[in-house]
Amino acid sequence: MDATKQYYAYILASRRNGTLYTGVTNDLARRVYAHKNDLFEGFTKRYGVHLLVWFEVFEDINAAIQRETRIKRRNRAWKLQLIERDNPKWDDLYERVLA
Repeated sequence: MDATKQYYAYILASRRNGTLYTGVTNDLARRVYAHKNDLFEGFTKRYGVHLLVWFEVFEDINAAIQRETRIKRRNRAWKLQLIERDNPKWDDLYERVLA
C-alpha cells in the first residue's frame, strides 16, 4: 500500500442541523466537488446536501470504512455532537480541503 495515500470519512449537511450524509473517499476534494455540483444522482442531490461539515483523515482504507460505518450506526444527536465539537459554527470546510 502507498504510505502517502489518505482516506477520509466525512459528513455533509444541507444546512445547520439539516439533513446529513456520511461517506468515505480517497479524494475528499473531488468527492465534495461532485456532491456540491450534483454530479451524483441520489440522496445528496435530492436533499441538497452540499456542505462539508466534518471529516477525519486515515492512512488505511479499512479504518476509514470502519469509521464511516460506526458513524452511520450512531443516532442523529451523536452525529450533531461530533460535528459541533470540531465545527461549532457549521462552517463549510471545503475551502480548507482545497488549501
